[in-house]
Formats: sequence, C-alpha cells, structure tokens
Amino acid sequence: MPDIQLFYKENIESSSFRLDEQESKHLIRVLRKSAGDEVFFTDGKGRSFLCTIIEDNPKRAILQINKEESHADSQGRLSIAIAPTKNIDRLEYFAEKSTEIGIHSILPVICDRSERKVLKTERVQKIVVAAMKQSLKYYLPQVHEPRSFSELMDLDFPQKFIAHLDDNNPGPAFQEAFQSDKDALILIGPEGDFTPDELEMARANGFIQVTLGKSRLRTETAGVVAATLWSMR
Repeated sequence: MPDIQLFYKENIESSSFRLDEQESKHLIRVLRKSAGDEVFFTDGKGRSFLCTIIEDNPKRAILQINKEESHADSQGRLSIAIAPTKNIDRLEYFAEKSTEIGIHSILPVICDRSERKVLKTERVQKIVVAAMKQSLKYYLPQVHEPRSFSELMDLDFPQKFIAHLDDNNPGPAFQEAFQSDKDALILIGPEGDFTPDELEMARANGFIQVTLGKSRLRTETAGVVAATLWSMR
C-alpha cells in the first residue's frame, strides 16, 4: 500500500469541492495542511481523487481535483447481517475490522434472543468511515438501520447463508459454499444463538446453513471470520 493519508468526501461530482467546517478544521488546523498541498480523497464509491488545496480556510477549505481513478471490484460483494451485541464495543470492533478487511454493507438484525434491541447506527457509520480511511479502502460499507429477523428474510441476494454451529447437522464450510463472483449475504446470530424457529425460517427462505470452523465464536468474532474468509477467496 502506498504511504498516503486518505480523506473522505461524499458525492464528489465536480472538479472542485468544499469541505464542511469540521473536516476543514481537521485538515487545516489539526493536520496543518495548507494551500498547494496535495491530498487524497475517496467518495466511498470506488473512486479516489488526487487533490490540491486551493483555499486553506479552516472553516471552508476548497480543493481542486487533479486526478481521478476508479477502483472497480470485479468480485462479488459480501453483506453481513449481524445481531447487535449487548456490549456495544464488540459490535463496533466488528464494524471496524470488517471494514478494514473489506465488506459491502452491515445489516443489524434483531433476533428473538437478541440482548440489544436498539442501535445508534450513526456512531457505527462514523467508525466505518474512519476504518475505511485508515485501511485505504475506496468503498464505504453502508450501515443499515436495524430490522427484524422476518424482515431480513425478504431481502434478495444471489447467495444467502446463515452461520450456525451444529454438530449433528454442520453444513458446509462457508469458504466452500459461496461463489466468489456473486454478491452474498451471511447472517450472524446473537450471543444466545438463533432459535429453532429462526433456523427453520431461514432455510425456508433460501438461506444455506454454513459453519465458520469448529470453534464456538462470539458474535463479533464470527462476523470478522466471515469477512476474512470472503476476502481470501
């Protein structure tokens, strides 16, 4: 990876753009950038921009785009539906690490045994933005609003998986079950696992039961493992 620092600006559509006060202050006062300095930006949609600071106002910095590159992903994209953990730090850890590894989106799902029913997605999204910039990724995973288990069943994906450790009916390993050229969704359950009814509902709606190894994993660990296995395809 090149030794660069990456910044994020949503919806870059013209040859120059202005930063809001918070981002301007960070760029100019905290990082001490000034007019004439070159910096790298991404729009989180697969594009990177080499820019020059043309106005170093800490309240409204303005940048000029010198070069634009597209970083197309020819492989399928992985979305992870995950039950929010009781300890929010663990979910935030998952969001950070899975973004660094590279996923498409995070879909919080409320299961029957979920110990956390409410989630502030804005905070998680900020963590995802920071992780994208730190790891020099050009795609920003979207953090969706929480939805119920039954609502998740209605989503249409080319491949749908549910991670569940069952000694009597283990199912295939995740890395052996997916096709890497197609988008996929994998469902990770809460600390108390899925209920039998949820497992049956998932199977009835086209989810393939898979394993992430022989160990019983915490929710956030299972999410990171799934992202890692996908990235190594």
